[in-house]
Amino acid sequence: MTNMRNKLILLAFLLLSGSTIQAQEKPALYLSSYTYDAKTGKLGTIKSLDGASLNNLKIAGPDAAAISFKNNQLSVKPTARKAGKPLHIEVNGQPFTILKNDFIDNKVIAHRGAWKHTGATENSIGALNAAFQLGCKGSEFDVHMSADSVLFIHHDAVISGLKIEESTAAQLRTLKLDNGEALPTLEDYLTAGMKQQKTKLILEIKASVISKARGIALEKRVLKMVQDMQAQAWVDYISFDYDICKELIKDAPYARVAYLNGDKSPAALAAEHFFGLDYHISVFKKNPIWIREAKDLKLDVNVWTVNEEADMDYFLKEGADVITTNEPELLLKKTAK
Repeated sequence: MTNMRNKLILLAFLLLSGSTIQAQEKPALYLSSYTYDAKTGKLGTIKSLDGASLNNLKIAGPDAAAISFKNNQLSVKPTARKAGKPLHIEVNGQPFTILKNDFIDNKVIAHRGAWKHTGATENSIGALNAAFQLGCKGSEFDVHMSADSVLFIHHDAVISGLKIEESTAAQLRTLKLDNGEALPTLEDYLTAGMKQQKTKLILEIKASVISKARGIALEKRVLKMVQDMQAQAWVDYISFDYDICKELIKDAPYARVAYLNGDKSPAALAAEHFFGLDYHISVFKKNPIWIREAKDLKLDVNVWTVNEEADMDYFLKEGADVITTNEPELLLKKTAK
């Protein structure tokens, strides 16, 4: 009965917010990867969400001439690889933006951007840009949905006395952050993030405080915006809500999705096709073998929020793939080659 009620709430919410139903929001096609290898040019395979066989595929768009296409596998030709610019193509009329895999490969994820020592407010565009300037591998941020389905960036469910999920976009747009910026939207964040090709955008989909169904509706909204803006190459996903994570994996099989809550073993996550586990420092200290187990299962390991130097040293020694921190400057110094 509860599951049926949640499904009805979700359907009603999508219809009232002007969305189409889930099957219509999904793109017909997706790529197994949206970044290409600089040396080989190998990109991704074209796939269908419904598993249908793909025939008579046509590559078009302004950069179609830069692409080699055989057996649904895309590759980027040498001249385009050398230029390294974003490539814009269409596959059977569906647009995609493709990037050279030139993202930074260090261990530093700036938690809510780089704000603590930069004068920026956490989760602001300023903090995001500061993370880019520092050279972080990723910059993490949090997404909520307003009462009228606009996506805003903020950590807590409440800001300036307003409950984000129960407030309209017009109300939320009147708010100013401590650094004078307007409360940013996800569109603002993606627009800023897509101006560079070095730092990943680590997008946390916040669990709804109203209902499970509304949390899933938020996931649909987020994914649709990422796809509409062709930001797939820039964005990785995290959430505390296990159902949101599983829905993401189903809706976007190419997506790199990590779970935050800490109550699932590496084996359980591998069985559900997660990209990785992104657990609090206390979880890994309570389960010290999980890092090795995760690596054996080819899962990416992130630990949060690591601010003390001794803890950084511990997790670097243990082999964490990335570390989320409010002290990106310190961690960058410790991991500099």
